[in-house]
Amino acid sequence: MAFIVGLTGGIGSGKTQVADRLAELGVDVIDADVVAREVVEPGTDALASIAQHFGYHLLDQDGRLKRDKLRQIIFSDKQAKTWLEKLLHPLIGSSIKTQLAQINSPYGLLVSPLLLETEQNKLVDKIIVVDADPSQQLARAINRDVTNLAEVEAIMAAQMSRNKRLSKADIILDNTRDLISLHNKVDQLHQHLKTLAEDFNA
Repeated sequence: MAFIVGLTGGIGSGKTQVADRLAELGVDVIDADVVAREVVEPGTDALASIAQHFGYHLLDQDGRLKRDKLRQIIFSDKQAKTWLEKLLHPLIGSSIKTQLAQINSPYGLLVSPLLLETEQNKLVDKIIVVDADPSQQLARAINRDVTNLAEVEAIMAAQMSRNKRLSKADIILDNTRDLISLHNKVDQLHQHLKTLAEDFNA
């Protein structure tokens, strides 16, 4: 089994930029958000269950899940969120495990916003938290998704607190500066992780 590094951080912290840079450096990246979309593709049992439970108005004309509409439901209804997690988390976990077993790079990267809130953290050997100032997170998330302020604040409030997330990190990657600075840090981190992977596999 390859050495697996988990990457997480709050919304707008810069997880994607870190993961993209590591992918450029040849690291196999598994993104839990991508997997979460795959398990509810048209034709899947999970999507059928969601439509049956919440209503078929959550599907667009092509039979795809209206993810923004579902997100609005689960952020305002705790029971709905629990139901959805019970359905999807095992499916997502199973797919991630299958993909982790196929890692070919010196180490693999699992990117997940819910790494620390779910069993996914048990799949990794080291945890990296990308950290930024909450005001920067807000600005980046709004610029990226053109989402309104209230929605981003609700997502941040629903996520694990910054202090708790940092307390669980093996490595904290500061992303309070520009992209060039972040890339330099990631390049150094990549060398460090390769060394850890070599020691792990020795």
